[in-house]
Amino acid sequence: MKKLLSLTLLLLIMLTVFAPFAFAEEAKAVAGDSKLVYYGTAVLASGIAIGVAAFGTGIGMGLGLKGATEGVARNPGASGKITTTLIIGLAMIESLAIYALVVVLIVLFANPFKL
Repeated sequence: MKKLLSLTLLLLIMLTVFAPFAFAEEAKAVAGDSKLVYYGTAVLASGIAIGVAAFGTGIGMGLGLKGATEGVARNPGASGKITTTLIIGLAMIESLAIYALVVVLIVLFANPFKL
């Protein structure tokens, strides 16, 4: 199973890295090649960044929800305060994923090469 997962991950990374080269037009100048490399690495880095951000926020939300359900199970009378605190905490954690998404979109759509 680990070999299959590793092979699949390797193939996806290779596809992400080499896709811009496969679908690109012929480069007319040296600057065109640097654009191609920039966008290929930007796509790869953006995918990895948003994946790590989603993974981290998912773990954080899961641990927060686990603590809240255990707290309500131990003291049902405090469920209102626990729920309020949980919702505020989940909103704060989710904002980290949104910030990561904004950074990824800036990296993808910013054009450092003026045409």
